[in-house]
Formats: sequence, C-alpha cells, structure tokens
Amino acid sequence: MGIVLSNILAIYRRELQSYFVSPLAYIIAGVFWFLSGLFLVSILIGPGGILPTVAELDLRRQQIPTPIPPIDVAYEFLRAFLDRIGWLLLFILPILSMGLYAEERKRGTLELLATSPITNWAVAVGKLLGVVTFLITLVIPILALEAIVLGASNPPMSPIIPILGHLGLVLLAAAILSLGMFISSLTDSTILSAVLTFGVILLLLFFDLIAKSVGGGLGEALGYLSLLKHYNNFIQGIFDTSSLILFASYIILGIFLTAQSIDALRFQRR
Repeated sequence: MGIVLSNILAIYRRELQSYFVSPLAYIIAGVFWFLSGLFLVSILIGPGGILPTVAELDLRRQQIPTPIPPIDVAYEFLRAFLDRIGWLLLFILPILSMGLYAEERKRGTLELLATSPITNWAVAVGKLLGVVTFLITLVIPILALEAIVLGASNPPMSPIIPILGHLGLVLLAAAILSLGMFISSLTDSTILSAVLTFGVILLLLFFDLIAKSVGGGLGEALGYLSLLKHYNNFIQGIFDTSSLILFASYIILGIFLTAQSIDALRFQRR
C-alpha cells in the first residue's frame, strides 16, 4: 500500500507541476477568472440583477402597501453564481482533460507508462488528482469575491450552504475530468479528445431533459444519471447522499475505464 501511495504521489506532483509551467494553463486561468468576475458583476448589478430587483421591490412596497415576499439576496446570488460557474466549466474542463493521456501518446511516453512497474490505477488516480488540484487553485481566488458579497449579508448566511455548493462544484469537475481522462487515453489528438469530452458532458448534463421526454421507469433512470440535476441539489444547499454516490460513481468509472484502456495498450505492446 505504501508503494502504491508513493507512486500516486509521484504522478500527482509530476502532473501538477506540468500545469504551472504550461502557457495554456495560464491562459485558461485568466479566461476563467475574467469571466467569473463578469458573472459576479452581472448577477449583482447587471440588467435584471439581484440588487436592482431588490431596490425595485422596496420601491413598490413604499408605493403600494401590499405584502411582497422578501428576497434572500445572499442565497440567490450564490445559487446563480455557482450555476454560471458550472456552465463555464462545460468549456474549461475538456481543455484541461484533453492532454492527460493524449499528449503522452503523441510524445511516445505513454508506452513507458504502460510498461512501467507503476500500476495503471496509480497513474490514473495521480493524474486525476493533479488536474482536480489545479482546478481548485482556479476556484480559490473567486472565493474571495464571494466572501466579500456574502459577508455583507444581514443576517449572515449559514456556512453550510456555500460549503455544499463548492463541494458540488469540485465533485462535478472531478466527475467530468475523470471521464475526459478516459477519452484522452483513447487518442493522440488533443482536439479530438476535447470535442468528444464536450459531447459527453452535454449528454450527461441534459439527461434530465431527455428523461422528461422519455417518461416512465426508463425516464426516471436516465434522470438520475443527470449531472446537472445533482449539481443543482448541492448549489441549493441540499445534501443528498444519492448525489454524492452518483458523482463518486462517475469518478470511479472514469478511472476504471482509463486503467482498462492502458491495460489494452500494454497487452498490444506485449
């Protein structure tokens, strides 16, 4: 067990360091932070934003003495912001996962990994942990912006809600990156890997819509597989063990399929 953990840690360090010396990674980080800032501003003060809506409701209450339900600004902001960040990841994650194995194939180093004493599971887990850690480093700066907004709420928001929301964000990213890693192990083309991963993400996100059109028991089963449905549970502050199990299942499935893909390559080389 100690050898396996040391192998995973070695792959993890190698993968994480590769992101911090890659110009593409810095471009992705810049675009992600810029768009996240735009989303935050538009949700708060943009046309139809939360603050102008609240101001309009306050004005109505003064002019017309009718009961108008209040708006939980902090909760609505967090839910809307994490929802848009989730959609932004739809475009970011395929780019992050496309080179996990495709670049190894292109450089000819995948054969070395496939024939090395390090198990394929250890390589896959190390690579996945590396890219997920890099994604978390992208999310950490926007936490400061959220803290400024949420810190001004009165009464203060329960910390459980943002914790669950960001846990859902990381789990969503890990599930998609795990599946993208498997797709990357099938080809030496990073562009093809990104396109295929994008298509798989769309399918998994819209399973809920497909399920509604199908209906019946099959529709319920397809609806349960929807990533979007379970992510919405987390960003609404709902902790559902079935959502946790679903994300974990996608993560494990991606790692398993990746290991089997590299096993097949190892068998071909023999």
